[in-house]
Amino acid sequence: MLDHRSPYLPLEANALPQTGGDAPQRALAQSSAFHRALLAAGQYPMLLPELDNMLVTRRRVLGSLPLAMINRGRHDDPAQLVQLLRANGLGRTPVILSPDHPCPELIEIGALPLISPAAVAVLNLQKTAAERQAALHQKWRNRLTHAQSNRLEIRRQTMPQDKDHWLLTADAAQQRQRGYRSWPIALTLAYAQANKGQAKLFQAFEGGTPIAAILILRHGLRASYHIAHATARGKALSAHNLLIWEAMSWLATEGCQQLELGVINTEEAPGLARFKLGTGADLQQLGGTWVLWPPLRRLLYPLARLDQARMSATSDA
Repeated sequence: MLDHRSPYLPLEANALPQTGGDAPQRALAQSSAFHRALLAAGQYPMLLPELDNMLVTRRRVLGSLPLAMINRGRHDDPAQLVQLLRANGLGRTPVILSPDHPCPELIEIGALPLISPAAVAVLNLQKTAAERQAALHQKWRNRLTHAQSNRLEIRRQTMPQDKDHWLLTADAAQQRQRGYRSWPIALTLAYAQANKGQAKLFQAFEGGTPIAAILILRHGLRASYHIAHATARGKALSAHNLLIWEAMSWLATEGCQQLELGVINTEEAPGLARFKLGTGADLQQLGGTWVLWPPLRRLLYPLARLDQARMSATSDA
């Protein structure tokens, strides 16, 4: 099993309490906003109404093998999940599960762990501006002050329907260079189209030239940091810090309760991890990645038991 945990998380990072149903709303991948985006992009996910409209996406791999995926779902009753998959025609389909919370109970239904749990940075926006500023780490606060002293122009707008927008093309080039994949540009534009005013673009300009930008996706009472890019000049002027601060402040005034900043990976991207945690964000433990193939449940159960300890582990703060 692959291990994607980050064993070197900073000691000052705070662990986000596992609040279960008290969370403001579901993660982006399980939101109604994401569902609308998929439909607008020509994809047709399945919803499980018995599980609070849990979203299931489907695709074919290796030419014809059907595969279903449930990303960032809550699985408080794994046995019920098996029954509902069977009732919705997925009783013989491999299902990739990436729970929104630690869920070692998936072992009991024969799910096989593939990737051990990671953590995401989540920023609490239900604080006053003074409290949010006080929560910033000292170096992060210094860079924010540096950016503010440079008199950059910050513009906020809804993401335009432009596949050649400089942020989208810069992000695509960065993905190729660093060897990772995010959403296709078409899906990002579909999100903006299907969720009017919920895809917010924040840009920093110096003398009319864009030097940094971030795209924030709102979904209910939560928001997610989607993509970002800074030029060499933008990095030198700490523009990214200012953009995040402006986005935090605007979201808070709009009644947004949480901003998710993405996965923390201190091994492969330590600088980005420090940047995210420097905002004062907390850590929320996810549940790893599993595969559930109902016809092979009994066969895979002994293998799943071997990895039980790793899939129930949590990051130490």
